[in-house]
Amino acid sequence: MTRNMGWGGRLRHTAGAVTAAVALLAGCEGLQDSGSPAGGGSGAAAPDGRAVSPLDNPDGTAPGLAPVTGEKDRAAAVALIEKVTTKGRGPKTGYDRDEFGYAWMDTADGVPLARNGCDTRNDLLQRDGRELRFRSGSNCVVVAMTLADPYTGRTIEWRKQQAAEVQIDHVVPLSYSWQMGASRWPESKRRQLANDTLNLIPVEGRANSAKSDSGPAAWLPPNKGVRCAYAVRFAQVAVKYEMPVTPADRRMMLEQCGG
Repeated sequence: MTRNMGWGGRLRHTAGAVTAAVALLAGCEGLQDSGSPAGGGSGAAAPDGRAVSPLDNPDGTAPGLAPVTGEKDRAAAVALIEKVTTKGRGPKTGYDRDEFGYAWMDTADGVPLARNGCDTRNDLLQRDGRELRFRSGSNCVVVAMTLADPYTGRTIEWRKQQAAEVQIDHVVPLSYSWQMGASRWPESKRRQLANDTLNLIPVEGRANSAKSDSGPAAWLPPNKGVRCAYAVRFAQVAVKYEMPVTPADRRMMLEQCGG
Protein backbone atom coordinates (compact mmCIF):
# COMPACT_ATOMS: atom_id res chain seq x y z
CA MET A 1 0.00 0.00 0.00
CA THR A 2 1.41 3.39 -0.86
CA ARG A 3 1.03 5.84 1.97
CA ASN A 4 0.87 9.61 2.10
CA MET A 5 3.93 10.32 4.17
CA GLY A 6 2.97 13.88 5.02
CA TRP A 7 0.85 13.02 8.03
CA GLY A 8 2.11 9.46 8.45
CA GLY A 9 5.68 10.62 9.00
CA ARG A 10 4.56 13.21 11.52
CA LEU A 11 2.41 10.63 13.27
CA ARG A 12 5.32 8.29 13.90
CA HIS A 13 7.58 11.08 15.16
CA THR A 14 5.13 13.10 17.26
CA ALA A 15 2.08 11.23 18.37
CA GLY A 16 3.58 7.74 18.37
CA ALA A 17 2.09 4.67 16.90
CA VAL A 18 -0.22 1.69 17.16
CA THR A 19 -3.63 0.05 17.10
CA ALA A 20 -4.30 -3.63 17.28
CA ALA A 21 -7.39 -5.31 16.08
CA VAL A 22 -9.22 -8.57 16.46
CA ALA A 23 -9.11 -8.96 12.71
CA LEU A 24 -5.96 -10.66 11.50
CA LEU A 25 -3.46 -8.47 9.76
CA ALA A 26 -2.64 -9.35 6.18
CA GLY A 27 -0.14 -12.18 5.95
CA CYS A 28 3.48 -11.32 5.40
CA GLU A 29 6.78 -13.08 5.36
CA GLY A 30 9.36 -10.33 5.44
CA LEU A 31 9.52 -7.68 8.17
CA GLN A 32 10.65 -4.11 7.98
CA ASP A 33 12.00 -2.47 11.15
CA SER A 34 11.12 0.97 12.41
CA GLY A 35 12.44 2.80 15.44
CA SER A 36 10.02 3.80 18.17
CA PRO A 37 8.47 7.23 17.68
CA ALA A 38 8.93 9.97 20.21
CA GLY A 39 6.03 10.75 22.49
CA GLY A 40 4.30 14.11 22.77
CA GLY A 41 2.03 16.10 25.04
CA SER A 42 2.41 17.35 28.59
CA GLY A 43 0.21 14.91 30.45
CA ALA A 44 1.34 12.67 33.27
CA ALA A 45 3.38 9.83 31.87
CA ALA A 46 2.34 6.20 31.89
CA PRO A 47 4.98 3.52 32.58
CA ASP A 48 6.38 3.70 29.04
CA GLY A 49 6.86 7.47 29.34
CA ARG A 50 4.91 8.25 26.16
CA ALA A 51 1.24 8.13 27.09
CA VAL A 52 -0.55 11.45 27.31
CA SER A 53 -3.33 12.63 29.62
CA PRO A 54 -6.65 12.90 27.77
CA LEU A 55 -6.90 16.48 29.02
CA ASP A 56 -3.83 17.29 26.92
CA ASN A 57 -4.97 15.18 23.98
CA PRO A 58 -8.43 16.46 22.94
CA ASP A 59 -8.28 15.02 19.42
CA GLY A 60 -6.83 11.64 20.37
CA THR A 61 -3.84 11.85 18.05
CA ALA A 62 -1.26 11.43 20.84
CA PRO A 63 -0.55 7.96 22.27
CA GLY A 64 -1.97 6.15 25.23
CA LEU A 65 -4.06 7.14 28.21
CA ALA A 66 -1.97 8.58 31.03
CA PRO A 67 -3.41 9.03 34.53
CA VAL A 68 -5.14 12.30 35.43
CA THR A 69 -3.36 13.53 38.54
CA GLY A 70 -3.26 16.66 40.63
CA GLU A 71 -6.08 18.74 42.08
CA LYS A 72 -6.27 21.14 39.14
CA ASP A 73 -6.48 18.41 36.50
CA ARG A 74 -9.02 16.41 38.46
CA ALA A 75 -11.17 19.52 38.83
CA ALA A 76 -10.95 20.01 35.06
CA ALA A 77 -11.94 16.38 34.58
CA VAL A 78 -15.01 16.78 36.78
CA ALA A 79 -16.00 19.97 34.95
CA LEU A 80 -15.83 18.15 31.62
CA ILE A 81 -17.85 15.17 32.82
CA GLU A 82 -20.50 17.51 34.21
CA LYS A 83 -21.10 18.75 30.65
CA VAL A 84 -22.32 15.30 29.60
CA THR A 85 -26.09 14.97 29.39
CA THR A 86 -27.98 11.87 30.49
CA LYS A 87 -30.88 9.70 29.41
CA GLY A 88 -31.97 6.09 29.73
CA ARG A 89 -30.38 3.45 27.54
CA GLY A 90 -32.60 2.59 24.59
CA PRO A 91 -33.14 -0.76 22.87
CA LYS A 92 -30.48 -2.44 20.76
CA THR A 93 -33.03 -3.16 18.04
CA GLY A 94 -31.58 -2.79 14.55
CA TYR A 95 -27.94 -2.53 15.68
CA ASP A 96 -25.36 -3.92 13.28
CA ARG A 97 -21.64 -3.13 13.04
CA ASP A 98 -22.11 -2.36 9.34
CA GLU A 99 -24.34 0.59 10.29
CA PHE A 100 -21.05 2.30 11.22
CA GLY A 101 -19.32 1.49 7.93
CA TYR A 102 -16.92 -1.35 7.29
CA ALA A 103 -14.25 -1.86 9.90
CA TRP A 104 -11.24 0.47 9.97
CA MET A 105 -12.13 2.40 6.82
CA ASP A 106 -9.71 5.13 5.72
CA THR A 107 -12.50 7.17 4.15
CA ALA A 108 -14.48 8.31 7.22
CA ASP A 109 -14.28 12.06 6.70
CA GLY A 110 -14.22 14.50 9.60
CA VAL A 111 -11.74 12.64 11.82
CA PRO A 112 -7.94 12.77 12.17
CA LEU A 113 -5.92 10.55 9.83
CA ALA A 114 -8.73 10.02 7.33
CA ARG A 115 -7.67 9.43 3.71
CA ASN A 116 -3.96 9.18 4.51
CA GLY A 117 -3.53 5.90 2.63
CA CYS A 118 -3.48 3.73 5.77
CA ASP A 119 -6.49 2.16 7.48
CA THR A 120 -7.62 3.27 10.92
CA ARG A 121 -6.40 0.12 12.68
CA ASN A 122 -2.83 0.48 11.49
CA ASP A 123 -2.85 4.23 12.12
CA LEU A 124 -3.64 3.50 15.75
CA LEU A 125 -1.06 0.75 16.04
CA GLN A 126 1.47 3.27 14.83
CA ARG A 127 0.17 5.89 17.24
CA ASP A 128 0.49 3.81 20.40
CA GLY A 129 3.04 1.13 19.65
CA ARG A 130 6.79 1.08 20.16
CA GLU A 131 9.46 -0.91 18.34
CA LEU A 132 7.22 -1.14 15.30
CA ARG A 133 7.84 -3.62 12.53
CA PHE A 134 6.07 -3.33 9.22
CA ARG A 135 5.18 -5.77 6.50
CA SER A 136 7.96 -5.92 3.95
CA GLY A 137 7.56 -3.13 1.42
CA SER A 138 4.93 -1.29 3.50
CA ASN A 139 5.08 1.70 5.81
CA CYS A 140 1.48 1.12 6.89
CA VAL A 141 0.81 -2.48 7.90
CA VAL A 142 2.17 -3.19 11.39
CA VAL A 143 3.07 -6.83 12.01
CA ALA A 144 4.89 -6.56 15.34
CA MET A 145 5.16 -4.06 18.15
CA THR A 146 5.41 -3.45 21.88
CA LEU A 147 2.29 -2.02 23.51
CA ALA A 148 1.98 -0.47 26.97
CA ASP A 149 -1.68 -1.34 27.62
CA PRO A 150 -3.32 1.37 29.73
CA TYR A 151 -6.28 -0.80 30.75
CA THR A 152 -4.24 -3.48 32.50
CA GLY A 153 -0.82 -1.87 32.95
CA ARG A 154 0.75 -4.78 31.03
CA THR A 155 3.48 -4.48 28.43
CA ILE A 156 2.51 -6.69 25.51
CA GLU A 157 4.95 -7.97 22.92
CA TRP A 158 2.53 -8.35 20.05
CA ARG A 159 2.95 -10.27 16.80
CA LYS A 160 0.39 -10.71 14.04
CA GLN A 161 0.35 -14.46 14.64
CA GLN A 162 -1.43 -13.68 17.93
CA ALA A 163 -3.55 -10.87 16.50
CA ALA A 164 -6.36 -11.12 19.06
CA GLU A 165 -3.98 -10.53 21.97
CA VAL A 166 -4.31 -6.82 21.22
CA GLN A 167 -7.64 -5.36 20.16
CA ILE A 168 -8.80 -1.83 19.43
CA ASP A 169 -11.33 -0.66 21.96
CA HIS A 170 -14.07 1.78 21.07
CA VAL A 171 -14.08 3.72 24.34
CA VAL A 172 -17.74 4.51 23.76
CA PRO A 173 -18.85 1.16 22.31
CA LEU A 174 -20.70 1.34 19.01
CA SER A 175 -23.62 -0.68 20.38
CA TYR A 176 -23.80 1.66 23.38
CA SER A 177 -23.88 4.68 21.09
CA TRP A 178 -26.63 3.07 19.04
CA GLN A 179 -28.74 2.73 22.17
CA MET A 180 -27.99 6.31 23.17
CA GLY A 181 -29.12 7.89 19.92
CA ALA A 182 -26.71 6.92 17.14
CA SER A 183 -29.47 4.85 15.54
CA ARG A 184 -30.93 8.18 14.39
CA TRP A 185 -27.65 9.72 13.23
CA PRO A 186 -26.72 10.00 9.55
CA GLU A 187 -24.37 7.19 8.54
CA SER A 188 -21.55 9.70 7.99
CA LYS A 189 -21.61 10.60 11.69
CA ARG A 190 -21.63 6.95 12.73
CA ARG A 191 -18.61 6.32 10.48
CA GLN A 192 -16.80 9.18 12.18
CA LEU A 193 -17.44 7.75 15.63
CA ALA A 194 -16.24 4.30 14.57
CA ASN A 195 -12.95 5.65 13.17
CA ASP A 196 -12.25 8.66 15.37
CA THR A 197 -8.84 8.49 17.09
CA LEU A 198 -10.49 10.08 20.13
CA ASN A 199 -12.65 6.98 20.58
CA LEU A 200 -10.05 4.29 19.88
CA ILE A 201 -7.33 2.73 22.06
CA PRO A 202 -5.28 -0.43 21.41
CA VAL A 203 -5.56 -2.59 24.54
CA GLU A 204 -5.26 -6.14 25.81
CA GLY A 205 -7.75 -8.33 23.98
CA ARG A 206 -9.12 -10.02 27.11
CA ALA A 207 -9.85 -6.67 28.76
CA ASN A 208 -11.64 -5.45 25.64
CA SER A 209 -13.69 -8.62 25.44
CA ALA A 210 -14.64 -8.34 29.11
CA LYS A 211 -15.83 -4.78 28.54
CA SER A 212 -18.07 -5.69 25.58
CA ASP A 213 -20.57 -2.83 25.12
CA SER A 214 -20.61 -1.76 28.77
CA GLY A 215 -20.72 1.80 30.00
CA PRO A 216 -18.54 2.98 32.93
CA ALA A 217 -21.11 1.93 35.55
CA ALA A 218 -20.71 -1.71 34.50
CA TRP A 219 -17.04 -1.80 33.48
CA LEU A 220 -13.88 0.15 34.23
CA PRO A 221 -10.25 -0.63 33.35
CA PRO A 222 -8.63 -3.07 35.81
CA ASN A 223 -5.77 -0.57 36.14
CA LYS A 224 -7.24 1.78 38.75
CA GLY A 225 -4.66 4.46 37.98
CA VAL A 226 -6.25 5.28 34.62
CA ARG A 227 -9.92 5.12 35.62
CA CYS A 228 -10.31 8.90 35.83
CA ALA A 229 -8.52 9.24 32.47
CA TYR A 230 -10.87 6.65 31.01
CA ALA A 231 -13.87 8.56 32.34
CA VAL A 232 -12.50 11.76 30.80
CA ARG A 233 -12.03 10.10 27.43
CA PHE A 234 -15.56 8.67 27.57
CA ALA A 235 -16.83 12.18 28.35
CA GLN A 236 -14.77 13.76 25.56
CA VAL A 237 -16.38 11.45 23.01
CA ALA A 238 -19.86 12.00 24.42
CA VAL A 239 -19.48 15.78 24.33
CA LYS A 240 -17.98 15.83 20.83
CA TYR A 241 -20.81 13.75 19.39
CA GLU A 242 -23.53 15.36 21.53
CA MET A 243 -24.38 11.92 22.87
CA PRO A 244 -25.87 11.36 26.33
CA VAL A 245 -24.81 8.65 28.74
CA THR A 246 -26.94 6.91 31.34
CA PRO A 247 -27.29 8.60 34.75
CA ALA A 248 -25.48 5.66 36.36
CA ASP A 249 -22.59 5.96 33.92
CA ARG A 250 -22.24 9.69 34.55
CA ARG A 251 -22.24 9.16 38.33
CA MET A 252 -19.53 6.53 38.01
CA MET A 253 -17.45 8.77 35.75
CA LEU A 254 -17.64 11.61 38.27
CA GLU A 255 -16.75 9.26 41.11
CA GLN A 256 -13.54 8.16 39.35
CA CYS A 257 -12.30 11.76 39.26
CA GLY A 258 -13.44 12.71 42.76
CA GLY A 259 -16.61 14.52 41.70
